[in-house]
Amino acid sequence: MSEHSSVGGVRLVSLFIIFLLSSMIYSPKVLAESEWEEDGWLKTSLAQERLNKGDEFGCYGMQGLSWQNDPGAVALECREYIEDRLIANRWGDNPISTFTPDSLTQTQHEQISRQGFMVHGDNTGAQSSAWHSVSDKPLDMWDWYNLGRRGGSLEQIVGSKEQVETAVNEGGLVNLYWIGRVNDATIRHDRDIEEYISEDAEAWLTTWGQAWSYWATTRCYQIDHSISSVGENYVLSFESLITEECTNLIPARWNLPVTWIIDINQSEVLSIAAESGILDDITGERHTKEGYMIDDGQYLHLSIVNGNRANITIEQNEYDIRGISEFWNNHSAAITIAAHETTDLFKWSKRFVDQDDLVFTWLVQPRPLDGESNWIPYVAFSVGVGVIITMLLVLKREGLGPLAKKDEQ
Repeated sequence: MSEHSSVGGVRLVSLFIIFLLSSMIYSPKVLAESEWEEDGWLKTSLAQERLNKGDEFGCYGMQGLSWQNDPGAVALECREYIEDRLIANRWGDNPISTFTPDSLTQTQHEQISRQGFMVHGDNTGAQSSAWHSVSDKPLDMWDWYNLGRRGGSLEQIVGSKEQVETAVNEGGLVNLYWIGRVNDATIRHDRDIEEYISEDAEAWLTTWGQAWSYWATTRCYQIDHSISSVGENYVLSFESLITEECTNLIPARWNLPVTWIIDINQSEVLSIAAESGILDDITGERHTKEGYMIDDGQYLHLSIVNGNRANITIEQNEYDIRGISEFWNNHSAAITIAAHETTDLFKWSKRFVDQDDLVFTWLVQPRPLDGESNWIPYVAFSVGVGVIITMLLVLKREGLGPLAKKDEQ
């Protein structure tokens, strides 16, 4: 091999090293993390209290990254931002829900979904849609890339109790918009809407991720059931199984209670015991939990998670599994409240600290750094360049690298 070829090879390797180091400095993760500070409240008991109330934590965006330019990078960084600090919901650890702007293509929505975000909202402008009206029921996974906003807003003056009440009475998923603050200004919420949802609305009070996970169960399930005589009565054994096929098909789905409709032919229910313990009568309950309710003695509505076998003691041996109800606990409507641009959980949620009924989907993002800190990315770049130059000078001293002098023949 000639000396010129050797020199060329050394220089090529050196330039490749420079390229790799520069790529690390300019990576989306490094650039993004240099432009934000975390919401420390996500690591405190306040966040756990919100989780205990049934709330969900999803994504709104990341400072320094653009949904339009690289939606996959935004989704990845936002998912890690959440996962490093807390779980998404009491029924599932993984984040499912995210805000997306109304200018993304179907391909970009698919890139976001590959990071585990299955609900994109709201009013995203995508061709397919879910719950923009009572008849706009989702049929495919991509319909959830454009979740509607039927309930309007929780904001005072902008929102309307009548609008929310009308939508709930129509049925289906009713999704409300909410933002706690704009810059330093606090946004007041409509207390009439709060009172209606808290006290009067006959609906499942839930979150984006819970609603999607419940719907996703109807896409793939397998049940096991049988009945046997025990003395003068009968025990109906029922379980919705955890299967490899369904887990692989819909890996993002949370294992929350799903309501199964069982026709017990007017038989009296004597007791219901599951592997997790005795199930409660949840007639009229609006917050997701395991239990049962009986409709006119004809139908048993059993709400139970996959993998939890229930033994139902009844007087007769006739029964029929009718399927899954549209919403949990056989409600005809569901209500979600999406809190957009949540950069400070304490400031966004403090007015609802004594409110045990409203359930929120907190779409979080880190706070931007103060203007005085905008120099940090440039310092990081300068340090990186300094490291590269230092390495090249060390290589030069050893007679290596592109800066080294080559002996003339």
